[in-house]
Amino acid sequence: MPKTFVISLGGSLIFPDNLDKRFLSSFKEIIKKYANKGHKFIIICGGGKLARTFQQLASRSGKLGNEELDWLGIHATKINAHLLKAAFNEMADDLIITNPNAKIKFKKNIVLAAGWLPGWSTDYDAVLLAKNLGVREVVNMSNVDYVYDKDPNKNNDAKKIGKISWQGYGKLISGKWKAGMNVPFDPIAAKEARKSGIKASIIGKDLKNLEKLLNGKGFRGTVIG
Repeated sequence: MPKTFVISLGGSLIFPDNLDKRFLSSFKEIIKKYANKGHKFIIICGGGKLARTFQQLASRSGKLGNEELDWLGIHATKINAHLLKAAFNEMADDLIITNPNAKIKFKKNIVLAAGWLPGWSTDYDAVLLAKNLGVREVVNMSNVDYVYDKDPNKNNDAKKIGKISWQGYGKLISGKWKAGMNVPFDPIAAKEARKSGIKASIIGKDLKNLEKLLNGKGFRGTVIG
C-alpha cells in the first residue's frame, strides 16, 4: 500500500565540502523508484556546510544575532532544495514548500521543502510537515547514523542507541536551539514530535539502509519516540 514519507535530508549529505554528485544521483534513483510505485515523498533540505559557511563569513563582517544567522541558514536550505528539484526534474512538483503548516496538495509524488522561519530548524519543519499530513514518522538522513549516549567525537566509549524515548533523548542534548547547532535531531523539533506522537528514525547516509526502511524492513539506526 502506498505511503507518504517525510524525509529530513541533511545539508551535510547534499553539500559536505563540495557537491556530492554520487550520493545525490543514487538518492534520486531510489526515491524515483518508490515514487513510481505510488509512494509520496516530501524531502526537506537542510543547509549543512553551505549554511555554516554563509554564517561564518557574515559573522566575520560584524556581530550578528541568532535571527540574522538563521536567515542565512534558511536561504542555504532553499538553495539546496532548488538543487534537488532540478535533479528530480519532471518527477518533482514545481512548488518548493517553505510553510510547513500550509495546505499541501501533491500534484506529483515528490515535493521538495526548505526552511521557513528563524528559530526553526528543518528538523522542526519536518515534524510540522508530518503533523500536517498525518504522517507518524520523520526519516532523518544526515552524516550521523545513530544517536549515541555521549558525543562519539569526544568519547571513544560512546555507545550506539537503537531505540530511545523522546524524554530520554532530551536528557542527552541541550534543550535550547541555536543557529548552526549540530545534533542528531534538534531539541525544539524533539519537543514538538513528543507532543504530537511522531517518531524520528535516524539512519545516516547509507542508501541501502534507506531502502530497507522504505520497504518496512529492519534497518540500522536509532528510533526516537
